[in-house]
Amino acid sequence: MASNLEALETWAAVLLARLEPGERSKLARSIGQELRRSQQKRVMAQENPDGSKYSPRKHRDLRGKQGRVRRKLAMFQKLRNTKYLKARGDSNTVTVGFTGRVARIARVHQYGLKDRAERGAPEVRYAQRETLGFTEFDLDLIRDRLLGHLTTENPWQP
Repeated sequence: MASNLEALETWAAVLLARLEPGERSKLARSIGQELRRSQQKRVMAQENPDGSKYSPRKHRDLRGKQGRVRRKLAMFQKLRNTKYLKARGDSNTVTVGFTGRVARIARVHQYGLKDRAERGAPEVRYAQRETLGFTEFDLDLIRDRLLGHLTTENPWQP
């Protein structure tokens, strides 16, 4: 996967160098938004970038307050909202990532680190669940968006 990303980067660098900084910024923002949508869909489907499913949550008592039973919810429901998953693009970079306190939660799950589930709880090693990552679809999306932008920009320019 890394070699595919590097090949796409070297291929795109030559084409992007021909664009004005304003056009590169516009293109980077649109690619960032598409990548964010793709990541949101993948997190909603509870899948890693390689297509494997997230490892299930550990079993916890589903009873909260007296007489109430909580439903089992999908992981990262709020994490995939636009409020937390931000896309930014300028003339040189495109970034898609988490902001605020949820960035720490996402990092713990992304790399399978240790963390406390609640204040005062013991540290637990979380299973690795990749919340951000490139799929083959994402790489194709970047390539197609770049080619589409270059071909519709000015077809008569050499």
